[in-house]
Order: sequence, then structure tokens, then C-alpha cells
Amino acid sequence: MEAKAIARNIRIAPRKVRLVVDLIRGKQVGEALAVLAHTPKAASPVVEKLVKSAMANAEHNLNLDASSLKISKVFVDEGPTLKRFRPRAMGRASRINKRTSHITVILSE
Repeated sequence: MEAKAIARNIRIAPRKVRLVVDLIRGKQVGEALAVLAHTPKAASPVVEKLVKSAMANAEHNLNLDASSLKISKVFVDEGPTLKRFRPRAMGRASRINKRTSHITVILSE
């Protein structure tokens, strides 16, 4: 049995979220939450909330025990990119890409 939670269109670049996600892959849920609580990255509260959501899905929908859950899969996909322009010298403009992420957490016993 697998419980899943997905966060879409998170306004953090996927490259930055993958640094946080790599820390918790394959760990027990309690250990993963402890690691996320002490990680000083902007993505760690978002990932922590998502792990808690997946945990609640496992307990409520599938009647699984929270203490025996393990993070079996966690991955980050790129979401839609917001394109913005910044004025530059001599009347030119350069593009700024504001990237978004789709984060998926899958828990299993």
C-alpha cells in the first residue's frame, strides 16, 4: 500500500528543492521530519508539510500505521515558468525565468 501527496506550482526552483528532497529519500518518516526541521533551506518547510500530508493520507485513507511508514519515492518535476523582463543598458531588456516545481512524495510500509 502506498500513500501519496503532491504539491503543484510551488514558487521555488526545482534545482533548489532537489537539494532538500535528496536528504530524506529512503528514510523513515520520523527521521525525515527531524532532518527537515533542522535544514536551513527555503524548500524544507514546504517538503515537511507535504510529508505530513502524505502521512495523514496514509492514516486516514489507507488505515496504515504512521510509525511504520517509510519514504519510498520522492521526486521534483519542473512546473510552468513565469517569464519576466528586466531593463538593461541602452534600451535593451533581458529575460528572468521564475521557475516553479511540482513535488511528489510517496510513502509505503
